Amino acid sequence: MGKLLYGTSGIEIEFDDRTLTHLQIVIAAKLRRKESFFFSWKDDPAIGDGRSSIWLDASIPLYFKFAGGRVPSINREWLDILTTSSNGSGGLQFTEEPGSGGSNGHSHGGASGGPATVR
Repeated sequence: MGKLLYGTSGIEIEFDDRTLTHLQIVIAAKLRRKESFFFSWKDDPAIGDGRSSIWLDASIPLYFKFAGGRVPSINREWLDILTTSSNGSGGLQFTEEPGSGGSNGHSHGGASGGPATVR
């Protein structure tokens, strides 16, 4: 399970490495262009089954920590979906990888496509 560490706040958001790789590509592209935006995801039921958002800006340090050493293959269709979402007025709304078989099509993060865990 990989982690996105947000700024100096101590917030850690857990996603599987494949998910985190795709998020890193989309987030880095936006921040390179000096675009600020919200990133939202569904929380794990263990922490309330709600929804969380963080504000992403080039001035806020991000650290992507991957559990494994191999870079996963990239799904261009998923990148397009995430990028399109990030360019909308609501910011980057995390959605499950197409064809991954989630129950509602909007599962978020987690080792098996489940919700993200925030610590």
